[in-house]
Amino acid sequence: MDLFADKPSTGRKSSQPLADRMRPATIDEFIGQEHLLGAGKLLRGMLAAGKLQSLILWGPPGSGKTTLAQILASSAGAACVHFSAVTSGVKDLKRIIQDAEQLRRSGKSTVLFVDEIHHFNKAQQDNFLPHVERGTLTLIGATTENPSFEVISPLLSRCRVLLLKALSPTEIGTLIDRALQDRERGLGNLQLTLEEPVRAFLIEQSQGDGRVALNALEAAATLAQAQREKRIDLPKLQEALQKTPLRYDKAGEEHYNVISAFIKSMRGSDPDAALYWMMRMLEAGEDPLFIARRMVIFAAEDIGNADPQALQIAIAAKDAFHFVGLPEGRIPLAQAVTYLASAPKSNASYKAMLSAAEDVQAHGALAVPLHLRNAPTPLMRKLGYGKDYQYAHDYEGHVVDQQHLPEELRNRHYYTPGESGYEKKLKERLDSWAAKKNTKT
Repeated sequence: MDLFADKPSTGRKSSQPLADRMRPATIDEFIGQEHLLGAGKLLRGMLAAGKLQSLILWGPPGSGKTTLAQILASSAGAACVHFSAVTSGVKDLKRIIQDAEQLRRSGKSTVLFVDEIHHFNKAQQDNFLPHVERGTLTLIGATTENPSFEVISPLLSRCRVLLLKALSPTEIGTLIDRALQDRERGLGNLQLTLEEPVRAFLIEQSQGDGRVALNALEAAATLAQAQREKRIDLPKLQEALQKTPLRYDKAGEEHYNVISAFIKSMRGSDPDAALYWMMRMLEAGEDPLFIARRMVIFAAEDIGNADPQALQIAIAAKDAFHFVGLPEGRIPLAQAVTYLASAPKSNASYKAMLSAAEDVQAHGALAVPLHLRNAPTPLMRKLGYGKDYQYAHDYEGHVVDQQHLPEELRNRHYYTPGESGYEKKLKERLDSWAAKKNTKT
């Protein structure tokens, strides 16, 4: 257990990791999460009022969950106790409750900060519940996993779930610059320089994780000191990160070249190349959900009804990545990429969509045929709404020869299935229905 509510913002030991030394002590120092801390937002209001609710902070590593809990507790004048799934047990909780009840009688509240609350089993979480209900404790849980799956419903219903976002490149850059300049807690006394391309590489490789950025910066600074240099160059940062930069600018031409190669490899039914380009993007720091979105689009546009399961697999891969995160989230993405590249291809439904859109643009809002109109009132029925509508289920094979398009588009065809995969069956079915309709006419 670690009472950290009253840790000072100054005088932190140089032996502490840089990420701990640079941990903000006030909300003015905190970087990121403007959607929660901006003017008029929920947490800003809590800070102003000095009154806390029980919270679950859900967000990726390095987004500031622990720091935010500390600042919230401090602003409310509460004692903040850190409870660990690894080192703390029922006896520790009983001791915390006793201390909290004493503090409560003296007018001071207690915040119980439970880091990685998803590591606690149901029985352990049940132990918190009565004390949160009575107000003996204000619970702030932090988790990188979806609390809907990891936190018991009774506890979840008594907490506000707040979603924290990975830090933006600009916010990571601010963290880096602050650490380089701060003489008291950071690296300012070393007077190190960080060239812009090296800084950009560090930002990209941090992937929104402030702790990763500061740890890598500290390691690179240690290398510079050992070599008696004042400049953190790319080789030092590569050594600190144990990573070599790939030529891939997410805002530049190479970004579009690589994603183009990725899509065209899947379209060309080359799973090896598609997998290579996907890993190129992931290793270079591309947002995995950007890749997942492209796969969902590809499944509908380039595979379509040749394999209807392709879209389901692409969606499942996206959901699986949301659930698992990096690095394991690459595994379902790889499964989906190889499946999509190996699936039969058809863009017939995509082309049909474009043709239908052209007619909508060319003809405007054409009238719905009377027999297809809804007729909920006697007046509408008198006007002919729904008259002569033929209910398909009343006919053999559930097929009826009936005009469903506006009169101006009679006999217009958009969707023509191909011969690939499942579309061959669809083509045979539609051809069979067309033959039955022609036989009746």
